[in-house]
Amino acid sequence: MTAMTVMPRDGDWTVDDLLDLPDDGLQYELADGVLLVTPAPRPRHQRTIRKLLLVLDPLVPDDMEVFFAPLDFQPTRIRSLQPDLLVVRRSDVGELNITAPLLLAVEVLSPSTRAKDLILKKGLYEDSGVPSYWVIDPDEQTLVAWELDGGSYREVARLGRGDVFRTDRPFPLHTEVAALFV
Repeated sequence: MTAMTVMPRDGDWTVDDLLDLPDDGLQYELADGVLLVTPAPRPRHQRTIRKLLLVLDPLVPDDMEVFFAPLDFQPTRIRSLQPDLLVVRRSDVGELNITAPLLLAVEVLSPSTRAKDLILKKGLYEDSGVPSYWVIDPDEQTLVAWELDGGSYREVARLGRGDVFRTDRPFPLHTEVAALFV
């Protein structure tokens, strides 16, 4: 499977329905009651997530935690998303998932997730009140960052391999974009 699959059914899928799905290496997400199924990521995708985790982890304040997929962010009964990497307040981490707004959601693009990450998930994170959203493209070696401003995302950075990314949200970060790629 090389593309995302939408699984229709009579009535909305809910977070409870996810518990009955197989543990088969596929990613299962809910977009307002619609089940999205995506194949396992490529090694290049995983390397980029690992690099980002290694950059962020030493900088995360004690009251926050950084996680990588799969971990469900379930802001509603019909929405369940698995960002590639996320930052959350430690106090918001539940036993099975996270329901409080994330502080940061990061998606790493791949051929099967490009449209989902840039359009659908961006809108869902925005609607769910996630204050910071980053998209990293390992093929183009770019990073784009948005911040919530009055309920809508505003692009705050569009950077390439030779640039330096500086932000204070969700915590101070200063890193060369090239450090995110192999």
